[in-house]
Amino acid sequence: MPRLKLTIEYDGTRYVGWQVQPNGTSIQARLVRALEELLGEQVAVEAAGRTDAGVHATGQVVCFNTPRTLPLKAYWMGLNGLLPEDIAVVRAEEVPAEFDPRRWSHGKRYRYRVSNKPTRSPLRRFTHWEVFAPLQVEAMQRAAAHLVGRHDFSAFRASNCQATHALREVRRVDVQGTSRDEVSFTVEGTAFLKHMVRNLVGTLVEVGKGRRPEAWVAEVLASRDRKRAGPTAPPQGLVMEEVFYGDGPPPRTPGGTADEEGEE
Repeated sequence: MPRLKLTIEYDGTRYVGWQVQPNGTSIQARLVRALEELLGEQVAVEAAGRTDAGVHATGQVVCFNTPRTLPLKAYWMGLNGLLPEDIAVVRAEEVPAEFDPRRWSHGKRYRYRVSNKPTRSPLRRFTHWEVFAPLQVEAMQRAAAHLVGRHDFSAFRASNCQATHALREVRRVDVQGTSRDEVSFTVEGTAFLKHMVRNLVGTLVEVGKGRRPEAWVAEVLASRDRKRAGPTAPPQGLVMEEVFYGDGPPPRTPGGTADEEGEE
């Protein structure tokens, strides 16, 4: 039975998040509806990660099995004719039967965008966090260096995060942009806790505003106390950009188990 891997791009503004929920329309529900219309059968899909309401993606990865054999272009041309304008399939490929989009992931890259104009921006309101106070970009760059490495990120997890442990490896935190225009935060790691990227950004913005010194970020990380960190940045600035894969599942971490994925 063929196993298909789809790379999905979406604007999460109108949705309750990736996962099917009883309180509104999800991206998963719209994709399943389109797949079932295309294939004429029920389809179960698995995703690389769950994005929250309002969060966007350019590289969400979804897999499913189907007994039907169609040309690969049917899965992007055909599905895109059935999907709403704010969801699109950008790539389709056949993968081994054992491929698991979450467990085979070697890491993810997220980007968070901040509009730092002194006044609100109507064109950025669904894609950026609007911060009106001028941000010190270089200070945030230096503070971000404290977050790179394998650490206990308990101070940056949501209170209802269900992961059994908070050890995660962050490979990269880049802060780029210009004060009084646009600033972006690129975060890459093996796996993430619930709201982890948004909490990291909210903490770095406190430094950017001059409210906290750069070394405070290291103190928050070491404290493992969520109450010590900055606020959770709003969802609309966050984009799941890419999921990384190798030739098989990633190696086990030093603790003996693979890093668990939360949700963003």
